[in-house]
Amino acid sequence: MRPGEAILLLWLAWAVSWAAAAFWADRVEKRAGFRAEAPYRTVLVLGAILFFVPAHGYAGWLRLWSPNLAEAWICVALVAAGLAFAWWARLHLGRLWSGTVTAKADHHVVDTGPYGHVRHPIYTGLLLAILATMAAKGTVWGVAGAVLLIIGIVIKARLEESFLRGELGPAYDDYARRVPMLVPFTPA
Repeated sequence: MRPGEAILLLWLAWAVSWAAAAFWADRVEKRAGFRAEAPYRTVLVLGAILFFVPAHGYAGWLRLWSPNLAEAWICVALVAAGLAFAWWARLHLGRLWSGTVTAKADHHVVDTGPYGHVRHPIYTGLLLAILATMAAKGTVWGVAGAVLLIIGIVIKARLEESFLRGELGPAYDDYARRVPMLVPFTPA
């Protein structure tokens, strides 16, 4: 198996398992709504389309760099680590997880496990996997897709921040003062 194939399989396994686990969540009490979510959804869809344009066969200005075999396998390991971190966060969040910006019944601040390191560890893991995939691809399409995906994730994280502050009040404010948003070991 080549590194590019391994990365594709990791993303496919993540996507299938993530979709299957969507049924394991509590009832939604309140949603941010389609209008509030439309900007990040649009950017994420466009980013994903560009991001997953195949990387083989590109030369010239479309191929920005070509990692050697060792570098490509390091990228595979980083993709796996990022997706594993996202899964750890998803499992730790349990039935409070949602693919959209929502509040669940008995919603509360979760500040243990990966949520003790960053407020949005699922996004942190995905960002690592996205950046590692981009580095392994080395194409204009990979970079453009990664940039849009990062922008979409940041837009969604900020929407969640605002929504959760409104729903959870001072408890979330206190959490946000203690724990960084996306990058571990940085000031909150």
